[in-house]
Amino acid sequence: MKKTYFIHTFGCQSNKSDSERIAGDYEARGYEPAKSWDNTDELVVNTCAIRKSAEDRARAFVLKVVKSYADRNLPKPKIIFTGCMLHHGKNKIMEMVTAIDEILPVNEVGFNQSAVRRDKKHAWVPISAGCNSFCTYCIVPYSRGREQSRSMEEIIIEVEDLVKKGYSEITLLGQNVNSWGLEKMGISLRKMLMSDEKFTREMIPNNQSQYLKPEGTPPFVELLQKISAFPEIKIIRFLSSNPWDFHDELVAEIVKNKKIDRYVHLPVQSGSNTVLDRMNRGYTTADYAKVVEKLRAGDPEIVLGTDIIVGFPGETDEEFNETVEFAKKMNWKVGFVAMYSPRPGTAAHRLYHDEIPYPIRKKRWEILDQIINKDNLNNRPKIV
Repeated sequence: MKKTYFIHTFGCQSNKSDSERIAGDYEARGYEPAKSWDNTDELVVNTCAIRKSAEDRARAFVLKVVKSYADRNLPKPKIIFTGCMLHHGKNKIMEMVTAIDEILPVNEVGFNQSAVRRDKKHAWVPISAGCNSFCTYCIVPYSRGREQSRSMEEIIIEVEDLVKKGYSEITLLGQNVNSWGLEKMGISLRKMLMSDEKFTREMIPNNQSQYLKPEGTPPFVELLQKISAFPEIKIIRFLSSNPWDFHDELVAEIVKNKKIDRYVHLPVQSGSNTVLDRMNRGYTTADYAKVVEKLRAGDPEIVLGTDIIVGFPGETDEEFNETVEFAKKMNWKVGFVAMYSPRPGTAAHRLYHDEIPYPIRKKRWEILDQIINKDNLNNRPKIV
């Protein structure tokens, strides 16, 4: 009898894509997928670390699994931990979740085997891994490492294979898809953040400094054009974009290329310039608004969504009200609103300690969720 595996995935589309590739590796080794986590030989827990609550859910899930098998007098499956929680390091993870048997570093989830996709129409296609930006609240540069773009050839070969298998919709994935092919070697803040030496906001590099400036057509636009050349591909989506390098050429390509989905997800994170500066986002609300204006002027049918963090350390009532007014002005149809959660290992955790009380964060979340999501309930675009 063949051994079985089950993958339980927390988090974003990148984690879902990683899980598809982990499944491909398992099946290449002769394993069969189990129907559920409660009856499998090996269990992979693909974790998210964007907020503490996400880590808490992963830990609680492992405890639930262990208890379930113990209650049935069954040996627990081999439990393998992967994903963004690995930013804590192997030893710390083993202390936090003692039932773990093995650690699978997220950067070892490769492309040596075909992904096992359950959806037969739409496919996630990662085009890069890691991130060179240093938004102060974000754990990704530490959990996924320095940004690395896949080659054009490798991506196109994967798309060709998808076309042969009948896929007609793809979503290109990257922490910042706009920067595909433009990353520099990048620096690491890890040692500075973990040392006892004084750490200041000025020590964080400007995000733009970690990328090359495109000469001519940006590589990501060229990639979109090559994928669009496949007649079988009907819809192209991409996640996620950064406002500071949303080039005019990309705007023009979206406007004229109707294969690119009319829903554009463009994270803003805050509508206050002072908060954006503390976040080290690399743009102002005016910069963001210019991109939106160009997109909507080019095609009024384009619909926008965004990500916003409320309750970032030091966020005053005035700064939050600036975000509220900006939300009304931008008229996003989808908003993934999150309450700030301190992430040990990030610059914000080291620099900012004036946390906003939970009741205030919760109230601010409710206000923005109402403005962006509840008021647009009947006009929300389809999101994969």
